[in-house]
Amino acid sequence: MSPVNCHVYKSLRREDTYVYLAQRDDFERLPPAMREALLPLAFVLALDLHAGRRLARENPLTVIDNLRSQGFHLQWPPAAERHVGDPPGRD
Repeated sequence: MSPVNCHVYKSLRREDTYVYLAQRDDFERLPPAMREALLPLAFVLALDLHAGRRLARENPLTVIDNLRSQGFHLQWPPAAERHVGDPPGRD
């Protein structure tokens, strides 16, 4: 599996919530309601993501699949840290 470009952003509105984008600053990929809930976003880092790369909280294969299929991946905080109104995750 070839590496995928990945641009990581931190939500300044939602603590411990990150957005991974296949293309830098391509916020139009995010559904409108998601953009509204998360913006503004601050750029954190760019990396080449591959199956062997370790991520702190996410499975790299899931992130790669989401980047390839929809152009973004959303990382919510762990369940214990979620706020009322946040959608359920993959916990």
